[in-house]
Amino acid sequence: MADETTSSSPTIDPYEYLQFFPNPDGTATRKSNVLLSKTISDPDHDPRVLFKDVPIGTSNNNWARIFLPRQVLDSSSTTKLPLIVYYHGGGFILGSLDDRLFHDFCSNVALEYPAVVVSAQYRLAPEHRLPAAYDDSMEALHWIKTTQEELLKKYADFSSCFLMGPSAGANTAYQVGLRAAAQVEDILPLKIKGLILQHLFIGGVKRTESELRLMNNPIFPVCASDLMWEFSLPHGADRDHEYCNLTVGGGSDVLDQIKQLGWKVLITATTGDPMIDRQVEMARMMEQRGVQVKSHYDEGGYHGIDVIEPEKRKAVPVIMKEFVNSAMASQSVKDIVG
Repeated sequence: MADETTSSSPTIDPYEYLQFFPNPDGTATRKSNVLLSKTISDPDHDPRVLFKDVPIGTSNNNWARIFLPRQVLDSSSTTKLPLIVYYHGGGFILGSLDDRLFHDFCSNVALEYPAVVVSAQYRLAPEHRLPAAYDDSMEALHWIKTTQEELLKKYADFSSCFLMGPSAGANTAYQVGLRAAAQVEDILPLKIKGLILQHLFIGGVKRTESELRLMNNPIFPVCASDLMWEFSLPHGADRDHEYCNLTVGGGSDVLDQIKQLGWKVLITATTGDPMIDRQVEMARMMEQRGVQVKSHYDEGGYHGIDVIEPEKRKAVPVIMKEFVNSAMASQSVKDIVG
């Protein structure tokens, strides 16, 4: 568990901490850090889960990784599995879906839930500032709905789709959810039933109590998130921009559509995360807008613990299963009544 700090003055160099160094031409040099490391080879992968890399679109050379528990390949059952569309973390400036942490997490969800997981890559800032990540992530949904990929057509239940991610991936899942809710007919036969937001990456200009209290948190200091927003938000935008401060102005008008659609939202967080106050505020704001929200808060911990620590990673499918099954059941009732 990360130790709390009462110092409200930054003492950490975010560039060195993140191993992220901007260049004069608007690009950045990213050096390896302790959290993000690429999957090296298949022998490191859980043999109980099949994974396959596929290209998405043509304009931005994006791709996705499909995870499927091998047990379904040997099963005679014709029942399809829920579809989880996953967006990786990294503060919009770091990370890839083949980083070991995200790969192992998706593999574990596919196996333990079980589910079909599609982990979608998106372009990073500052080379491609927001909303590039949202555009790419939305493109992934359009690819899924039209794909001829057998692993998805044969095994994934397109009518039981959930958008999921940790940190910046949770922010992306939320923003893509807003877009999808606003154009729900355009993504059929995909039917989204909920959002799973882990350790939501969110900010604002005015510091919260938890940000001040955990200013120099050794796992995710506030200065690191400030740097991420500085290089990922559109030029000239501050942290009260709608991509960062998701509660600004009372939240998006599309939340009314999400309420009408009957989607459910799961928010998981820890009290040791500097952003916990904002995450709690986010849950409260959505509830006030009539959205069905389930919150799961662990004492202590730190930002991203669900992905980083193996034991916590194994616990996530248990929480997910209860939430997803509840969302699928309530949506089925809604469809019958409606």
